[in-house]
Amino acid sequence: MNIGLIAHDSKKKLMQNFCIAYRGILSKHELYATGTTGRLVEEVTNLNIHKYLAGHLGGQQQLASQIEHNEMDMVIFLRDPLTPKSHEPNVNDVVRLCDTYNIPLATNVATAELLIKALGRGDLEWREIYR
Repeated sequence: MNIGLIAHDSKKKLMQNFCIAYRGILSKHELYATGTTGRLVEEVTNLNIHKYLAGHLGGQQQLASQIEHNEMDMVIFLRDPLTPKSHEPNVNDVVRLCDTYNIPLATNVATAELLIKALGRGDLEWREIYR
């Protein structure tokens, strides 16, 4: 399955820790991430990640394009709703596209854990049929 990873600046360390914790499950799938997030996760996990441009330089749009073409099966977007910065990706675009194309989406670590555990159990295999 194709999994998208995005994290606002204040959530990048949390994304790294999340990916360390669930490296076993993530290693069995194709991972895509905006540039900085992908690089930081790759450094601590040794997972192979397809890296887009940085989110504010177009990486979010690259990921959005994959969603629109039904090439993404799950997205984890750890966002900071309290202190968004103008240069960080806008969560609304990704949320709207995931809702439109029925892509499971987590915007916080609690939901991300639920999705990743479901992925590990095979609960998201319906995405392969959907594609």
